[in-house]
Amino acid sequence: MNDKIKSNIQYTNAAPILAAVDCIIFGVQENELQLLVFKREVEPLSGQWSLIGDFIKKDESVAVAARRVLEEVTGFNDIYMKQLHLFGELNRDPGDRVLSVAYWSLIRIDQVHQSFKARNHESKWVSFNKIPDLVLDHNEMVNMAIQTLREKARFHPIGFELLPAEFTIPQLLMVYEAIYNRKIDDRNFRKKILKSELLDRLEKKDKSTSKKGSFLYKFNNETYKKLQKEGYYFDF
Repeated sequence: MNDKIKSNIQYTNAAPILAAVDCIIFGVQENELQLLVFKREVEPLSGQWSLIGDFIKKDESVAVAARRVLEEVTGFNDIYMKQLHLFGELNRDPGDRVLSVAYWSLIRIDQVHQSFKARNHESKWVSFNKIPDLVLDHNEMVNMAIQTLREKARFHPIGFELLPAEFTIPQLLMVYEAIYNRKIDDRNFRKKILKSELLDRLEKKDKSTSKKGSFLYKFNNETYKKLQKEGYYFDF
């Protein structure tokens, strides 16, 4: 039996399996890490809280499918996104045999993001400590994503993805406290972050919280690249 015949037999006997992406979207608001959840609109489990996702089209890669879902939901195409894990337990979806590639993302819940409404979806931001029961294995996805987020935050400056281009050190501290869900010593944090030279201080202040105000800073990506080669990590 030649290789072509063997290949045809293998394809004939292969069971059809659906492939999907699910997106875990994190933000920080009111000193807390928040998750964007959606009301599921299709059966089974219609009306229950869920992550947002979709099936992968034949003419797109897995990553392109995930970015398409994020853009359709938020209206933005420059969102920080990382692949998390392939979820493929046999009975994970009662509707059909479905493999799902999960991605986690970070977006800013500022005035722009607060005002957006997930297009054609009912959605809400929920505190990480108050995440409802989600459909299928979506809670497992979220728990794995937060562990990955916290580990990655030790080695990479992903906290800056949750801030505007110009920010204060107290705002940066708040983001990392939200990620790790614990208080971080203010003085040590300020000392370490300034010593790293990752921040460029601007000659203007944010006076929204006090008359004296706090200096605004910008993230220095060139310094980060240098520190990364030296094995620097963010141990706050």
